Amino acid sequence: MDKEKIIEELNRHKKQPYLDYRLKEETEAFTNLLFYTLFDVNTQVAENLDILETKFSRLTDLACWELEKPCAKVWENYISGLPGILEKLNLDAEAILDCDPASLSIQEIYMAYPGFYAIAIYRLAHELYVHGFPLVPRLMTEYAHRQTGVDINPGATIGKSFFIDHATGVVIGETAIIHDHVKIYQGVTLGALYVAKNLQKTKRHPTIMSNVTIYANATILGGDTVIGENSVIGGNAWITASVPPNSTVFHTPEIKIKTAPSNV
Repeated sequence: MDKEKIIEELNRHKKQPYLDYRLKEETEAFTNLLFYTLFDVNTQVAENLDILETKFSRLTDLACWELEKPCAKVWENYISGLPGILEKLNLDAEAILDCDPASLSIQEIYMAYPGFYAIAIYRLAHELYVHGFPLVPRLMTEYAHRQTGVDINPGATIGKSFFIDHATGVVIGETAIIHDHVKIYQGVTLGALYVAKNLQKTKRHPTIMSNVTIYANATILGGDTVIGENSVIGGNAWITASVPPNSTVFHTPEIKIKTAPSNV
């Protein structure tokens, strides 16, 4: 074995000059501290905001590869939006408590519900996404994805009092728009009809109007697809066209009864 030759070949194939995994690790540490700062009673807000600013500065150094981008100016705008984000998250938690008969306390929602955690990290990441901060918002939501099984792109737009029940397997695409008081169950996909790079700047994912419930494993696809307000989408439904307000959509299973062969 020619070890020097192997090292030379490995270095030759490491073609990504900015692929520094410290950014991923430090984003996860930043995300944890940010979550605790907003919710944990023993985590001091004033002290931690200073620590978070230092951590964010480090993320700026790692993520802002183009020097002309004003990433260092993002922090002040970001923390000014945190009270509004926390207010929305409190509404999300209350929606879960009000809708889920299995929830025993508001504390349980904050500490034990993967759907709430995924929504929280999405909302915290979305604010950075809006400011155009590179890569970090996606790393934040992917961190939540890894822990909860919920994949929410930070570019999605989600209104007030959002509830994801059971959570696992939910996918919400980058250009999806979800209005207020929407409830979705495990396995729901809000996706694109097809994937092509030239569609990057177009709306590829559906719009869900207010007061809609989407049951488990339903799939709703397409940027022109709108689910009208007050509608109910049944489990396993496959939808690629708009649904009027106040509709109920069911997936009808096909049942075949196997008959035993005759012995006569």
